Amino acid sequence: MADLEGIRTGRHCVFAMHVHLVFVTKFRHQVFATRHLSRMEQIMRDVCADFEAELIEFNGDINHVHLLVNHPPKVAVARLVNSLKGVSSRRLRQEFPDLARHYYRANKLWSGSYFAGSVGGAPISVLRQYIEQQNRPA
Repeated sequence: MADLEGIRTGRHCVFAMHVHLVFVTKFRHQVFATRHLSRMEQIMRDVCADFEAELIEFNGDINHVHLLVNHPPKVAVARLVNSLKGVSSRRLRQEFPDLARHYYRANKLWSGSYFAGSVGGAPISVLRQYIEQQNRPA
C-alpha cells in the first residue's frame, strides 16, 4: 500500500480512514506508570501493523489511553479494538507481574466498553452541502 499525503491505496480502493480510540481500565483503577504506557505503545503499534493499520498517535494516563489509528476499510474497528485490548492486556500481564493486582474477574485489565470516533476529512456540514449540490439524473 502506498501513502501519498495521508491517502492510502489498496488493491481496489483509495482511502483515508482514521479512528480515535479511548480505552479505560476496569473500574477506572489507576494502573499505569510511564514504563507501562511506553511498552503498551509498542505492543499496540505491532497489533496495528498486523492489521495493515498504523498507530499515528498514542498517549495515556494512569487509567486510560488514547490512540489515533489509520486503518484500511477492510478492517472492522470492533475487531481491531478486540485485538488491541486483548493482546495488550495479555502481554502487559506477562511482562509486568506488578500489574496482576489490577486485573479483575477473568483477568481483565480493560473495561468492556470503549470510545471510537471517526476522524479526518471535511466537517459533516461541508460533506452534507457537497452531497446536496450534486446533480441528480433527469
